Amino acid sequence: MLVLAGMTLSACSGTNAASDAPQSFDGATATVERGDLVGETTVQGTLQYADSYTLKSAFDGVVTALPTPGTTLTQGSHVYTVAGNNTYLLHGATPAWRTFEEGMSDGEDVTQLESALSELGYFEATPNAHFDWNTIAAIKRWQKALTLPQNGTLPLGTVLFAPEDMRIGALKSRVGDTATTETELFTASSSRQIISANLKLSDQALGVVGNSVTIRLPGSAASTTGTITAVEPPRDKPGDEGSKETTKERIVPITVTPDDTSALDGTQEASVSLGLTSQTRKDVLSVPLGALVALTSEQFGVEVVDEAGTVTRVPVTVGMFAGDRVEVSGDDIAEGQRVVVPNR
Repeated sequence: MLVLAGMTLSACSGTNAASDAPQSFDGATATVERGDLVGETTVQGTLQYADSYTLKSAFDGVVTALPTPGTTLTQGSHVYTVAGNNTYLLHGATPAWRTFEEGMSDGEDVTQLESALSELGYFEATPNAHFDWNTIAAIKRWQKALTLPQNGTLPLGTVLFAPEDMRIGALKSRVGDTATTETELFTASSSRQIISANLKLSDQALGVVGNSVTIRLPGSAASTTGTITAVEPPRDKPGDEGSKETTKERIVPITVTPDDTSALDGTQEASVSLGLTSQTRKDVLSVPLGALVALTSEQFGVEVVDEAGTVTRVPVTVGMFAGDRVEVSGDDIAEGQRVVVPNR
């Protein structure tokens, strides 16, 4: 039995009637398609939570309550307790730096406090920079809901402002430890996930804020999309400890923010693959990579199957490779033709 170009020719023993006519092709085929091909440059990235930091105690004394690692605290949540002093999370970009009390001067921190209390449903006026009876009333309503003394004052340390919800990381202290204002309690971060990656200096043109990126998750064929949200200036890549290399590679750090956070459910920190668009070819013919055959040492071709099942080898010029397809062109190749591909 002889296999040629996907066709099986059988010799009939004892007769010259073994058919010399072409046999109908019944193997696997794919269609020559016309459309856009998008080439990718692949880089490895690290999925992690944004804005990681270590939180220190705002009070002196014994630690009596700490948050649970891996949980996410939202606006109004209790964060920790030291020496009977509770700290609560409110949304805001400006850190709390003074006690909120009657007679304090106007400031952005007052507006921030009133806005947060308004979102929680306790401040009933329009937030502004002035601490007045509306502010005191809102604080008292909040204190009542928390079963705290209703004095309308928030000592420094009672409020912890953060721009977003807070994800709790590893604990640095334990309940029962004695803390000072320099004691590290736990690591924290935003609940927002980002991907950090490094481009080669030669690929820096691909790092453009706003460009779309394909994110391929580890251990599965699942993928999602993201957007480049930050590009840092070029710098030397940190060398491995103990390395004897003196020439350092230049890199361009980028940050990618996933477009759909639900696609990352169950994945906290991981290595991911990023596909950055490097080239696009518009309105071209393409075939699966497996359709290419070597006609000579310098010429590629494809095996075209006509309506009668006859296979003809057709020379093609190969263009851009993109994923599992390749651009092809030639006088005898056209959209819609069937070409031989390997059986799967």
